[in-house]
Amino acid sequence: MNKTHIRSAKLQMLKEINPVKKREIENSLYARLIASSLWKNARVIGITVSQAFEWDTRNIIETAWRQQKQVCVPKCSSVDKTLTFYQISSFDQLEVVYYGLFEPKPDETKQIDITAIELLFVPGLVFDRKGYRIGFGGGYYDRFLMNYSNHTVALLHSSQLVDAIPKESFDIPVDHLITEDTWISSYDRRRIDE
Repeated sequence: MNKTHIRSAKLQMLKEINPVKKREIENSLYARLIASSLWKNARVIGITVSQAFEWDTRNIIETAWRQQKQVCVPKCSSVDKTLTFYQISSFDQLEVVYYGLFEPKPDETKQIDITAIELLFVPGLVFDRKGYRIGFGGGYYDRFLMNYSNHTVALLHSSQLVDAIPKESFDIPVDHLITEDTWISSYDRRRIDE
C-alpha cells in the first residue's frame, strides 16, 4: 500500500476506537511519558493540541504547566508549509483554524526559537520501529525536523506500529516511540525502560 492508503486506513482505525478503550490507552501513554527521564529533564516542550481522534495532549500540557515547564504550540503557515512555535500559558490563547486545528494566537503569545525546544512531540498516524512515520500529509513536520536537533517523541498505540513504511529521502525518524506497553528508541532500535 502507498502512503495515502495507509494514512486513510489508520485514520479510520483511530476514529473507531471505543472511548473507554481510548482513555485506557491514553492513561498508559501518559504514565509512561511522565515517569521518563526524557520528560523530567525537558524544561521546554513543543506539542500540538490534540483533536478528538488523536491521543489526548491536553492532560500532558496541563501537567507541564503544573511542573513549571514552558509549553510551545505550533502555528502552521499554509504559504510555505512551515511551523512556528509560540509559548502558551492558557488554552484561551488558542484559536480554531482550518481543519479544526487549535493554534496559538500570535498577538497573545511569545514566539519561541527552534533551539529552545528541548522535547518535541511529533504527531503521526503510522510508525515503524526505526522511528519513520506517516503523518497527516502536509509535510510541516518533515520541514521542521530538518533544522531541529533536540529530542523527539511520539505517542502511539501498538496498532500504529508496523514493520516498515514507504520512506522518502527527506524523512527524519522520531527518536523515541511510546506505546501503551513499550518504549522504543529509534537510534538503537531496542526497548528501553525510562
